[in-house]
Amino acid sequence: MEMELTALHWIYVVFIALIIGFMVKRRDTTLICIIGIFLLALVATGSLASSISGIFNSFIFAITELMSTILIISIIVAMSTVLTKSGINDVMIAPFAKFIKNPTLAFWVIGIVMMMISWFFWPSPAVALLGAVLLPVALRAGLPALGVAMAMNLFGHGIALSGDFIIQAAPKLTGDAASIPVGDVIAASIPLVITMGVVTTISAFILLKRDMKLGKIKAADNEGIVQDQTINEDLLTLRQKRFFAIFIPIAFLLDVVALSILKLQGGDATALVGGTAVFILLILSLVAHKQQGLEKSTAYLIQGFQFGFKVFGPVIPIAAFFYLGDSGFNQIIGDYLPKTSLGIVNDLGASLAAAVPLTKEIAAVTLTGIGAITGLDGSGFSGISLAGSVAKLFGTAIGSGTATLTALGQITAIWVGGGTLIPWALIPAAAICNVSPFELARRNLLPVSIGLAVTTIVAMFLI
Repeated sequence: MEMELTALHWIYVVFIALIIGFMVKRRDTTLICIIGIFLLALVATGSLASSISGIFNSFIFAITELMSTILIISIIVAMSTVLTKSGINDVMIAPFAKFIKNPTLAFWVIGIVMMMISWFFWPSPAVALLGAVLLPVALRAGLPALGVAMAMNLFGHGIALSGDFIIQAAPKLTGDAASIPVGDVIAASIPLVITMGVVTTISAFILLKRDMKLGKIKAADNEGIVQDQTINEDLLTLRQKRFFAIFIPIAFLLDVVALSILKLQGGDATALVGGTAVFILLILSLVAHKQQGLEKSTAYLIQGFQFGFKVFGPVIPIAAFFYLGDSGFNQIIGDYLPKTSLGIVNDLGASLAAAVPLTKEIAAVTLTGIGAITGLDGSGFSGISLAGSVAKLFGTAIGSGTATLTALGQITAIWVGGGTLIPWALIPAAAICNVSPFELARRNLLPVSIGLAVTTIVAMFLI
């Protein structure tokens, strides 16, 4: 059934193109996003007052959706601050420093460790666990902070999340939509995940090394961050530092065990890691600062929250706009879409599927397009059911390849929206590494695009 596209859909498409264009040109997109929100609300409601209110309400919606990520980043930063000031961080990173001797080792070791941990309890908690410990090691080895963020992001939110082999939330959604077993989706996705992962990470590393050699990204830029990480106060004895350097990883390792046993994932996993970080922060504050521990614990939390909201500030307007592409539209503006609508981005994806002829080559390209379009809302998961449904239609029409098309749509949607290209989906890695999520998205754009192109071609041969 062909979806009914309205003026709201086309306005959304136009502003997507404008936002992408401004990002590529490295210009700020806040004004464009706000104008887009205003026009969507104005066309939908016909009311100037409702349109102006819609801007504010969209910001509230975006902040609410992002709040758990803001909190975990703020708390981890607060904990990292006390680790640094007390000197525990130096003791913790000493073993890693023996293995990570140069930028190349730093990129690949951090990426592979991130991927392995993300398989078991998803990337956002993994970023929080790894960032505070491995970032200083990588910086001292000469890898720019942006390179650290790329490694964690591409291996975690890219490779690990797009396959989701252990937790299997993604293949369950796409498999159900395509009416095929989860095992079939996973089996079909393995060669595609490997292709996408290898091509993208190697491309990203080559481009990163090239820009470091040309001086576009300087390892010397790390010096200020490294100094911040190494300056510590004489608050603890060496024995205490060593004790906490062992105690803290064990605490987070127990989190990993609990996540596995209790089958926690997503927000529940993040909450467990965040709560553990709060307890560690409080214990360290009391032990290190003694009588001033109560006041210092609050001061560390304030520092963390200041950092978190400073990082998230530029992201809220663009997140507010893209949330209108999914369920956020009805909650922010109202029920103004056609009755058959599944949300703006899903409508656009379904219309694309209905508008193309069916060959295995066109089917593969279309599923990649649908995955990319539905990933624009920044969740990566909201549109993969649509990808599974379209894959079933295409696979039936062609006579084969349903599982491969399903896996391709899943991989594309999660790489784009889950995310390596949508700025607010990049915030965990960007915030931990203290780099701009917009700059990280821009750096990821070319290697991810190359990876998607090669993966789509491979899928054509597998269908």
